[in-house]
Amino acid sequence: MRRILSFICIFSLMFSAYGQETVSGDSSSVRSKNYVHMLHTDVTRFDEKINPDAWILVGDVRFRRDSMYMFCDSAHYFQKKNAFQAFGNVRMEQGDTLFLYGDYLDYDGDTNLARVRHNVRLIDNNTTLTTDSLDFDRNKNLGYFIENGTLFDGESTLSSRYGEYDVDTKDAFFQYKVVLEHPDFKLLSDTLRYNTDNKIAIILGPTNMYSGESEVYSERGRYNTVDKLAYLLDRSVLYNDNKDVTADSIFYNMNSGFSEVFGNIVYNDTVNRNMLTGEYAYLNEVVDSAYVTGRAVVTDYSQKDSLFMHADTIWAVSYNLDTDSLYRQVKAYNKVRAWGKEMQAVCDSLIFDSRDSCMTMYKDPILWNNGIQLLGEEIKIYMDTASIDWVHIINQTLYAEYVDSTEQADYNQVKGQEMKFYFDDGKINEMQVIGSVEIIFYPIDDSDSTYVGMNTTVAGRITAYLKDGQVERLFVPKEAKGVLYPMGQRPSDKRFLDNFVWFDYVRPLSKEDIFNWRGKGSNLELKVIRRENIPLPTLDGMKGKED
Repeated sequence: MRRILSFICIFSLMFSAYGQETVSGDSSSVRSKNYVHMLHTDVTRFDEKINPDAWILVGDVRFRRDSMYMFCDSAHYFQKKNAFQAFGNVRMEQGDTLFLYGDYLDYDGDTNLARVRHNVRLIDNNTTLTTDSLDFDRNKNLGYFIENGTLFDGESTLSSRYGEYDVDTKDAFFQYKVVLEHPDFKLLSDTLRYNTDNKIAIILGPTNMYSGESEVYSERGRYNTVDKLAYLLDRSVLYNDNKDVTADSIFYNMNSGFSEVFGNIVYNDTVNRNMLTGEYAYLNEVVDSAYVTGRAVVTDYSQKDSLFMHADTIWAVSYNLDTDSLYRQVKAYNKVRAWGKEMQAVCDSLIFDSRDSCMTMYKDPILWNNGIQLLGEEIKIYMDTASIDWVHIINQTLYAEYVDSTEQADYNQVKGQEMKFYFDDGKINEMQVIGSVEIIFYPIDDSDSTYVGMNTTVAGRITAYLKDGQVERLFVPKEAKGVLYPMGQRPSDKRFLDNFVWFDYVRPLSKEDIFNWRGKGSNLELKVIRRENIPLPTLDGMKGKED
């Protein structure tokens, strides 16, 4: 008798469904198109006490709505509402690619909305979304959760408190405590869009990404997890090995460690306490190198007073990484200008080598220290813990110091083949001049601090000691030749050395002025001196000597 009643109930349900499918009219046809068909159940019963509006279906229950098939252990079928509630081993299938599992399903055939609860799994090809509560809109093929979910695409795992997954586009939109984990990196974000097809993550909110020793912070950008390529915008930051770079946009290749950086670049070395800025940079974290152009500036802030240096191009690179022979070079070329409170400099190009802590200036270099001007063919500046230890000037050298002696501009002047200056607390305290030395010097009377006169001297070498930027003592060899002219009897033709020029108009005046190039003028550039190589002995010559 129970089997007969079940058959009658099923038959009546099928007949009712068939009747709705054949009703004419626009509204009815729409309803029939969206109708939920009950395909099978082992037991069918009706109990007003449990639910007066529902058929109770038990055992191998099956439904269909257009191309979606739904299975469960039991269900409450609301025929008039075109809806049902499913319990136990809930499964939804669409084709052979989309599957949705859970313990409970509330399905509305009119809205085509499925609410799946407890132990939920959505499987789309190789992508699996797990959560405890999922609403799936079949009209949009969109699933979304509000109480934590995890998506796995075979390689990456994406989790958050709220998320959406689009079956058609393969886009996952996750918000609030987003975590994207990959064997090669980990990403933490506030808002993220991830495509399971092309494996591209779109950054839409504050995001940190970690990979080895590298870290990225961005609020807008994209990252290809396959090619390991990142395109970061809106002042993103790239961290690596105590260095960080901030810019308007960053192209970063995580595989190679290369990055191209554009717009308002700040490249900061927190260990060595220096910073590179510019408009374009090419960085290589593998060899620890940086190439910067476009208002390129290197700033040394290791001391109390920072030093700012500008050039058309600045290049820094490390050699022999991970060895005891590690060293670093910084090269600046074309129109170099540097400014600090106590030191300023200009030259065509320079190079700094950490092996000897030496910065070498090339082609018409000029160095200023307080009221002193130094120039030559080549200037070597040796550093000691980022401050100047001593300076070596080679060929066509000139020392010039302004002397406030008369209404006329007078200068202490020294020239020679080479000069050595030793510093104390950022100021010159000793000077040595070697080879063909010529001097114009204004000694001071210690009794009243007035100038005695103008001393002109020629010597093989000299040593001078300075205090507060002024020559205090001068030592010359006995064989030196000199003349002391009283201040009122100075010959006008002997007031300046033949190579004297006062380049006050070239001198950088501030850190902003380093961008304003002012050349010497072609007639004031140092003479180009060609130096012949030493002739090597020949075999014939050596035989001749033996004879």
